[in-house]
Amino acid sequence: MADVPAGSSSWQKSSYCAQGEACVNVATLAPGTVCLTESGDPTGAILRTTPAAWADLVRTLKERRTHG
Repeated sequence: MADVPAGSSSWQKSSYCAQGEACVNVATLAPGTVCLTESGDPTGAILRTTPAAWADLVRTLKERRTHG
């Protein structure tokens, strides 16, 4: 898969992002791939993972937030 342009409309900023640049941007550009990057450095590293791994991470973070 080709690199994703940082200004691409495919990227979505986290809805939990506070003011500032420390946000996570997420894009699904090909079947079976979730891409993540930091809004403070959108042209930097792009992490690629599977939808299942991404869902596991989000579920774990939500559980930890509600359980302390």
